[in-house]
Amino acid sequence: KMAITVKADVYSYGVMLLEIICCRKSVELNKRDEESAILVDWAYDCFVQGQLYKLVEHDQDATNDMENVHQMDKMVMVALWCIQEEPHLRPTMKKVTQMLEDVVK
Repeated sequence: KMAITVKADVYSYGVMLLEIICCRKSVELNKRDEESAILVDWAYDCFVQGQLYKLVEHDQDATNDMENVHQMDKMVMVALWCIQEEPHLRPTMKKVTQMLEDVVK
């Protein structure tokens, strides 16, 4: 058995942050395109490909507000940092909140 750790909470927070940004659940098996069924994998792929706009392309308000693209990019990067496979690579929640506070100034 593995104990629930602070780093597991950070991972969960990263997943929740992606769900909020993308306005969807973390797993959607009824997706037509299999590549976007698992949100964390899809978000990472979009980040690597420089196509973060895909994460919000079905959200009219988000696509109309392109001034906030830089903020969204930073929030996605924070979320991806939180969901690193290796727990020791994940930030502390204090660091996460500091990074997000900088984003929303």
